[in-house]
Amino acid sequence: MNGKLDVMARNGRIEALVRDLLAELGEDPERQGLRRTPDRVARMYRELTAGYTTDPHQLVNDAIFDIEYDEMVIVKDIDFFSLCEHHLLPFYGKAHVAYLPNGRIIGLSKIPRIVEMFARRLQVQERMTVEVAEFLDELLHPLGVAVVVEAVHLCAIMRGVQKPNVKMVTSAMRGTFRRDQRTRAEFLSLIEAELT
Repeated sequence: MNGKLDVMARNGRIEALVRDLLAELGEDPERQGLRRTPDRVARMYRELTAGYTTDPHQLVNDAIFDIEYDEMVIVKDIDFFSLCEHHLLPFYGKAHVAYLPNGRIIGLSKIPRIVEMFARRLQVQERMTVEVAEFLDELLHPLGVAVVVEAVHLCAIMRGVQKPNVKMVTSAMRGTFRRDQRTRAEFLSLIEAELT
């Protein structure tokens, strides 16, 4: 119950800050269309930053299995949404994750959940990409991990340079994917059709 009271108190503080922000922007926070906006915004930020309160080991939930498989495992087209820590504007796109098992595999649904956990924080795409790779590397001790993330950033579309077609691609390669050009090339060729 204490955790729920703490969340309610933080939501109340966020609501007050949003009301102040609306007033600073020249709006009337009591106007009919805005009256419930502070509450909506507080709940939205709790949802969009749920990755801070997600326990990664509970998320994985013992879905690691001892299986001898020595070929590449790839999970492609993992949709994600995140918030840029510089402007609090969304960035969104797809993540592609691969690993080379070393006697252990992870349940298929866990990789998209891991991506989502790191995406649901205030982020920069570069750090998110590395966090996913490092977490899987530490969790599975595979022969290698590769993560490629492609995203559109609203901070580059709506403001600043205002370039609607700009996309950012980041990668993190660990183990064999970093050392062996052929392994890296195989991974990139398998996801290449997705990088458009």
